[in-house]
Amino acid sequence: MSDSSISKLFEKTRKERLEIVANFANLSSDEIKILQSDNGGISFDKADKMVENAIGTFSLPLGIATNFKINGKDYIVPMVIEEPSVIAAASKGAKVARIKGGFEVSALESYSIGQIQVLDVDIPTAIKAIENSKNKILDLANSKSNTLSKMGKGAKEISCKEIDTPSGKMLIVELLIDVGDAMGANVTNTMCEAVSPLIEKISGGRALLRILSNYSTRRIAKAKAVFEKEAVGGDEVVDNIILAFEFADNDVYRAVTHNKGIMNGTIAVANAVGQDSRAIEAAANAYAAESGRYRSLSRWSKDDEGNLVGTLEIPLSVGIVGGIANVHPVAKVCTKVLGVKTAQELACVMTATGLAQNYSAIRALATEGIQKGHMRLHARNLAAAAGATTEQIDVIVQKMIEEKKISLDRAKELLEQI
Repeated sequence: MSDSSISKLFEKTRKERLEIVANFANLSSDEIKILQSDNGGISFDKADKMVENAIGTFSLPLGIATNFKINGKDYIVPMVIEEPSVIAAASKGAKVARIKGGFEVSALESYSIGQIQVLDVDIPTAIKAIENSKNKILDLANSKSNTLSKMGKGAKEISCKEIDTPSGKMLIVELLIDVGDAMGANVTNTMCEAVSPLIEKISGGRALLRILSNYSTRRIAKAKAVFEKEAVGGDEVVDNIILAFEFADNDVYRAVTHNKGIMNGTIAVANAVGQDSRAIEAAANAYAAESGRYRSLSRWSKDDEGNLVGTLEIPLSVGIVGGIANVHPVAKVCTKVLGVKTAQELACVMTATGLAQNYSAIRALATEGIQKGHMRLHARNLAAAAGATTEQIDVIVQKMIEEKKISLDRAKELLEQI
């Protein structure tokens, strides 16, 4: 089994990093070339077929987080993000979690929820009629996907609920669909649209919206890790991290920033492997408010030995087949680097990365503050923006850190002096 605890990857050249990743994931020479491309692996012709009115492509940094052991398996984790310190923080969090065995993560089956809004109907009567015609509706839905049906997946359940709105009561019919290793948006929408005329006929009502819900509460992923007390920094640091969590769990202003830090990890992986990051973040934020108020997505406590224990539970609608994951060359290579075989395994990796990132962020906040490491990396960006060469950047960064004057103007001044 490959070992993800790669020492000082940041000190190696790009060529050396690529060789390490290629060896870990058994990449071909063509796949290495895709990672080496300066256009992010996607040509304008391909981009022009993906979106409307295309005028170019837009690249973001792609890095590798190390040290991850998840359910006993080692991973190196591709992350796409523009924010300094995130990849380093995730790697550091994974390294500390590794001492006690890494992350234990589970993910539910890939059940997608489709909704059909039914208006102008006697709701109690309609619900009974729909329940009596359940098998007929499911059969029609499943006729729209031979692939899922052959796999024993597809539409599994129908439920009804009544909601109150300013315009009156509405009936919402929901399809529960096992979409396998796909994210499942297209097949869910197709099934909803296919059965809506039948639901209209059965209920006597008028179907309006027919669309999936991105609130994927039937696709929950749960991660847990134990962070050794000594590696965290001792009893006081453990206690301070728990106090920091309690702040986030009881104050919405802090909770939003706290949860954003979790998303720094989760969404960076989502970007790398071509997932719908907007859907993931929307669902996570809704889940954070499930109790009736917006709270921390993660939980932090300590065990009987005083070790720090972190857990994270989020809805994750992800897939490894279909969508951009099978179209974008870099997303395809990143999926191979990750080595995931199912959508559930991908959800496990993304959740573990979010928890690792959260650990490092709140530990920094509870000790030295977030800016020490973050600003050093930010200073490198400023030095590069000022036009410094690779050799000049380290000199300029060190000087700005010593002076505690980290700005683009100061970087330019120091570059002129050099």
